[in-house]
Amino acid sequence: MSVIADPIDTVQISENLIRRFDRSGPRYTSYPTADRFIDDFSADNYITALAHRQQLVSPPPYSLYVHLPFCASLCYFCACNKIITQDQSRSESYVAAVLNELRLLDPHLGEQRLTGQLHLGGGTPTFLQEDELTALMKGIQRHFHFTPDAELGIEIDPRTVTAQTLSFLAELGFNRTSFGVQDFDLSVQKAINRVQPIEMVEMAIAASRAVGFESINTDLIYGLPKQSINSFSQTVDGLVALRPDRIALYNYAHLPQRFKAQRLINPDDLPSADERLQIFLMAAQRLLDAGYEYIGLDHFALPNDELNLARLDHSLHRNFQGYTTRADSDLIGLGVSAIGKVGGTHIQNQRSLKAYRACMADNQLATFRGYKMDQDDVLRGDVIMTLMCSMPVDFALFNQRYGIDMAAYFATEIQALAPYVQAGLVHVDNEHIQVTAKGRLFVRAISMEFDRYLRQATSATYSRLI
Repeated sequence: MSVIADPIDTVQISENLIRRFDRSGPRYTSYPTADRFIDDFSADNYITALAHRQQLVSPPPYSLYVHLPFCASLCYFCACNKIITQDQSRSESYVAAVLNELRLLDPHLGEQRLTGQLHLGGGTPTFLQEDELTALMKGIQRHFHFTPDAELGIEIDPRTVTAQTLSFLAELGFNRTSFGVQDFDLSVQKAINRVQPIEMVEMAIAASRAVGFESINTDLIYGLPKQSINSFSQTVDGLVALRPDRIALYNYAHLPQRFKAQRLINPDDLPSADERLQIFLMAAQRLLDAGYEYIGLDHFALPNDELNLARLDHSLHRNFQGYTTRADSDLIGLGVSAIGKVGGTHIQNQRSLKAYRACMADNQLATFRGYKMDQDDVLRGDVIMTLMCSMPVDFALFNQRYGIDMAAYFATEIQALAPYVQAGLVHVDNEHIQVTAKGRLFVRAISMEFDRYLRQATSATYSRLI
């Protein structure tokens, strides 16, 4: 039987164990998850949350996310909110709309505007021309004050950049980048309509290092069409040789009924469930053997990377960008479909570009839906965040923080953990709930036991653990 060495010690995780606890569920980049946001939510709710923030003696720093939806070509696997176009003029007017959104938000942001994080996602952010990126960054810097150690990250399609582009991005202040690799095998690349030789990624990583990027992330996807354990092993070995600081090993979710582009993938070309499991086991083991540390879910990082250091000192956090080192920030989402969180209020912008542009043309914030957390949401979100980051849930600390009796409040949930306890995936006593080294691969399933919304119907389709 194949096994995978535990990311922390020598515990072995069997295929049978994975099959037993593999289930579909949220990734918990928020709680409640975005599918639970309500439409009966307006820009006034957003403004109220920002006003409450200004009343705090020491408001947390800001974190920013800007969604840039344009791509020059269609990747068949992609489930992002994107717009395929060759028309560069569309991005110019879009940047103007985002800058207008900033102008509309400005009166509500307060005096404390220290900002520790910025992330440009997409789409393909490097679809924008240099003058558009410059205008966007200058506009952001007019409204927010970045700390000296701020993390400024940008997602990059390696096919869209040169060494000169990366030098320009560094001059703009970006110090972290994320490259979409997916798979180096040509037959897989053709099947997903994304051909990019390994030399292209090698150049992008080398150029990023040369101009001073502090952390380089790369994304891999397993379960793609034409993929095999042998072909993907060569992809992993090739990427490991380039030594990016972080590697995300994502599971491809084939949902053609939801994402039209995926209908262009021949389902007969997809690896079977058993093959997918074998590919994952192989890839994870290769990354561990190569010296990468397991951060959580599908993320791996080199030992000295900030994510791993945050894991070790228990400052690891999760938000809509995934695992992050910046906890306790108020997230401002800008652009179409962007999601933010201010205090206990979640906010999402209009999901269609037409609706977003209409709001900006009318000088109205583009709030589409959101959610105001109650005390139970805050408590459960805290427990889930703690579990997802593999930290102990300390009953005494939670009792003091929320004025409850944890053992009594979560009696049903703790009882539901019994199968995980018996399998050695989580330890529960009168003082703590602790995901074990063996259980870290299963934190989504463990966390789901504390999600009261899963007891209610939803139209959302969740991905599987493996």
